[in-house]
Amino acid sequence: MSVLPFEVLSTLGQLLQALTSSDNNLRSQAEEQLNNEWTVARPNVLLMGLAVQTQGADDAAIRSFAAVLFRRISTKTRKDPASDESKELFLTLPQEEKVEIRAKLLECLGGESLPHVRNKVGDAVAEIARQYTDNGEQWPELLGVLFQASQSPDIGQREAAFRIFSTTPGIIEKQHETTVLAAFERGFKDDDVSVRLAAMQAFASFFRSITKKTQQKYYALIPEILSILPPIKESHDSEKLSTALVALIDLAEVAPRMFKNLFHNLVSFSITVIQDKELDDQARQNALELMATFADYAPQMCKKDSSYTSEMVTQCLSLMTDIGMDDDDASEWNSAEDNDVEESDLNHVAGEQCMDRLANKLGGQTILPPTFNWLPRMMTSSAWRDRHAALMAISAISEGCQELMVGELDKVLDLVVPALTDPHPRVRWAGCNAMGQMSTDFAGTMQEKYHHVLVPNLISVLEAQEPRVQSHAAAALVNFCEEAEKSILEPYLDNLLSHLLVLLRSPQRFVQEQALSTIATVADSAEAAFARYYDTLMPLLTSVLEKEQDKEYRLLRAKAMECATLIALAVGKERLGQDALVLVQLLGNIQQNIRDADDPQSQYLLHCWGRMCRVLGLDFLPYLPSVMPPLLELASAKADIQLLDDEEQVAQIEQEEGWELVPLRGKVIGIKTTTLEDKHMAIELIVVYAQVLEAGFEPYVADIMEKIALPGLAFFFHDPVRVAAAKCVPQLLNAYKKAHGETSPQLASLWEKTVEKILEVLSAEPSIDTLAEMYQCFYESVEVLGKNCLSPGSMSAFIVSAKSTLEDYQTRVKARLEERNDAEDGEEESEDLIYAIEDDQTLLSDMNKAFHTIFKNQGSSFLPHWERLMNFYDAFITSPDPTQRQWALCIMDDVLEFCGENSWNYSSHITKPLMDGLGDDVAANRQASAYGVGVAAHKGGASWSEFAAAAIPALFQVTVHAHAREEDHVYATENACASIAKILQFNSSKVQDAGSIIEHWTDTLPVINDEEAAPYAYTFLAQLIDQQNPVITSQAAKCFIAIAQALEAETLQGQTARRIVAAAKQLLGNSGVDAAQILPSLTPETQQTVRTYFA
Repeated sequence: MSVLPFEVLSTLGQLLQALTSSDNNLRSQAEEQLNNEWTVARPNVLLMGLAVQTQGADDAAIRSFAAVLFRRISTKTRKDPASDESKELFLTLPQEEKVEIRAKLLECLGGESLPHVRNKVGDAVAEIARQYTDNGEQWPELLGVLFQASQSPDIGQREAAFRIFSTTPGIIEKQHETTVLAAFERGFKDDDVSVRLAAMQAFASFFRSITKKTQQKYYALIPEILSILPPIKESHDSEKLSTALVALIDLAEVAPRMFKNLFHNLVSFSITVIQDKELDDQARQNALELMATFADYAPQMCKKDSSYTSEMVTQCLSLMTDIGMDDDDASEWNSAEDNDVEESDLNHVAGEQCMDRLANKLGGQTILPPTFNWLPRMMTSSAWRDRHAALMAISAISEGCQELMVGELDKVLDLVVPALTDPHPRVRWAGCNAMGQMSTDFAGTMQEKYHHVLVPNLISVLEAQEPRVQSHAAAALVNFCEEAEKSILEPYLDNLLSHLLVLLRSPQRFVQEQALSTIATVADSAEAAFARYYDTLMPLLTSVLEKEQDKEYRLLRAKAMECATLIALAVGKERLGQDALVLVQLLGNIQQNIRDADDPQSQYLLHCWGRMCRVLGLDFLPYLPSVMPPLLELASAKADIQLLDDEEQVAQIEQEEGWELVPLRGKVIGIKTTTLEDKHMAIELIVVYAQVLEAGFEPYVADIMEKIALPGLAFFFHDPVRVAAAKCVPQLLNAYKKAHGETSPQLASLWEKTVEKILEVLSAEPSIDTLAEMYQCFYESVEVLGKNCLSPGSMSAFIVSAKSTLEDYQTRVKARLEERNDAEDGEEESEDLIYAIEDDQTLLSDMNKAFHTIFKNQGSSFLPHWERLMNFYDAFITSPDPTQRQWALCIMDDVLEFCGENSWNYSSHITKPLMDGLGDDVAANRQASAYGVGVAAHKGGASWSEFAAAAIPALFQVTVHAHAREEDHVYATENACASIAKILQFNSSKVQDAGSIIEHWTDTLPVINDEEAAPYAYTFLAQLIDQQNPVITSQAAKCFIAIAQALEAETLQGQTARRIVAAAKQLLGNSGVDAAQILPSLTPETQQTVRTYFA
């Protein structure tokens, strides 16, 4: 194949011309010919021919296109004739042909003089190199050629070499660091700035691909890298400066600490870039992004720098004043119909977003002083842009500075409230924005303490002359009302709703839409208190829904639907009366008349039907046949995925909304997220229908389980879809159980397929937080099916999954430990690390619940499977990590509780950890241990009697812990009290001097927090009273008070409470104690409870 026949090259040349033709028909025919006659029939000839055309075609456009097509074709997948494995097309060619094509590609790279064509050739070379690297194979001559090219006298060759390193860093990963260091050092010092930038990009890509330990060997290059920037800035080449800054951002994300020695210099340089208004906005924003990246990944380093915080705050505030430059009176802003104009690339937005990040990462103590050094001055400035920026800064920092600002809200509101009457509309808009954001960030405090400030002032802004200000005031009220109790809202409802009704008559549609959203939120929060406005509002809303309206009013009608159904939910089925039927018919008519895929009413309708189902309950069943088809269509949606072969396709997709781009093995995958978000929402609504309708939903269950819920558990394109599917499965099982019965063959058949799929995903789920949801799905499903629903095969499969999960967990814990050991003294744990630990704690907790549920429903039959993980229990129960100890203790508690006398077989693994746990520093572990001792005594039988008796002194020690009655410790205390009672009541054969123990035990009462512990403690107390135990009779007043406190706390209820009250009356009679004399020592609430129970 070394020389292709002339006619082959000629035919291929004509094909390339046709593929680039502007004639659609000609191009379509050429694409078909390419696929059938070349790609499938003779790929080796095609790739060699494309390489020859890349080198020899006279037309540069054809050379460039041939290189792009080569790259695209080489990545297609086909069966390797030699092994029958699926591989990328180039790797399936015979060895000698691969060698020839590689040689031809390298000739093209060395001989091409035009930069844009050479770049395309470089991309093709990088793609083949990537395939070899990913497949664990070598391209022996490539590295030498590239290192040689990086030293070529030709600038283009040097740049091309680094571009290929950048795209495929794997080819140099395993080279000796001295060779790599030398190559990069030469690149950073190159005479040509393009080569220096290509070397920076290559280094950033390479650096990201190597291990943390290896990275440290390259820290010495940082001075050389940073020296590239000042000359570019001085030349005012914004594009090149942006490129350099983006490479630095990549490095700062991976290893911010390597900048430590030169960080102050880098801060100073970046600030000069942000300040320089002669540079493009993109370059200035990239410098800002670089500095913000250090806050994200190295907050301590930023805090320690003498100028970082003050300079960054100053520059953010300065950028935030860069707004409305050609619209000083805001007339253009005021008249804008579209309030959702994309502004993410504007300086003022970049400044706001950076302030938000700084506050969240550095905290209030660091950010507030420099910020409030500026804000009071800016608020009194004569320039409206300063006042606007100050208010937006308050909005930006309030979440991150919440802990400190919450105590200073009076002062903050003193700055914000006057802005609501500012002469400039954009300042008033920003004032509303600050009010709304603070209502969310200081939720609870703002509503309880400052409602009298917020609500009247925002209501007054609803009267503004400017529609955008009116609308934003209404939006701020949404934030306030979402977090407000109905008792707080009630006094304002008349005034608020009268103003919102006025806005419904606004000539501006977006004002009407916002007014409807606000009314809907008010109804949702006010609940039954909203009923008195029902007669005014519901006719208005139904009239909007009845009208035939143009396309431009579709969103308004959607908001009216939302508002009407939220009002229906607030006032309830009884108040709705016949209007419920009217509303459902209106929704049905709207659904039938939707024609366009982009009609916003479709999505709103789905939620509206869900609300009406919750309002009507089983009365909603007749409407399901109309409601379900569109919902099932959305829930069944497949992932819309595109493989993007080149930069042009990527750029095109980036311009469209609703796509996520994922790099994968040298390609880019485009995933349409809007489709996936709709699928997620649809499955969530199915959960609502199954929950509310139960047996009534049965006709849909089997189909949904098979086609939507179970496939959804493994829908790896979108985490929320998997989570929604995990919530859906137990509800579908429950609906089927309610319809067919717990022991029905129909339910058994559905469960058999379901449990197999759930157990499969427990081993396959890659995301930690979603894996926790899968364990929850499993144990909730087992709860629905009940006793003995798991076969030996299912229990065995569960253990296999659990083992895999625990091994992965241990690997993550070990990696975190190594990361902590590598951290510098005083370095705070990153937010990502904190979240990762929290995710693992949630995972362990949900695994615990799964073990608990299996033991509860399977009892001792689970033990042979459970034993296989004994090494993990033993390791966890003695771990220095309290979370691991708690996990193992809780599982041992389950063995004791649900396996009866069989639990003694594992006593060598249980007794010492329980005794040690009673002295644990962590209250949750003392609680788990105390509970375990109690269930051993209660459920374990005579074998545990000696252990139980020996544990009593340690249980008393738990009850006299220094913080025994404090919130975090009281459950341990109350469990110890209940466990002593269980030992004395159920397993006291080895207990010495019971009378003395009972006397001390009464000091451990009351039990007024733990509703599970209280019945055991007080039932034992009642038994002692029935036996006229002299210790109890002599302490009648103390015991009566303990009973009264438990009744007031409602830890005793129902039959148990009545039993204890009867015993208490008996105690008073036996002892001669007068309850009237005890009452004054109790709180007024407890006195009232006593009178109620003892009347």
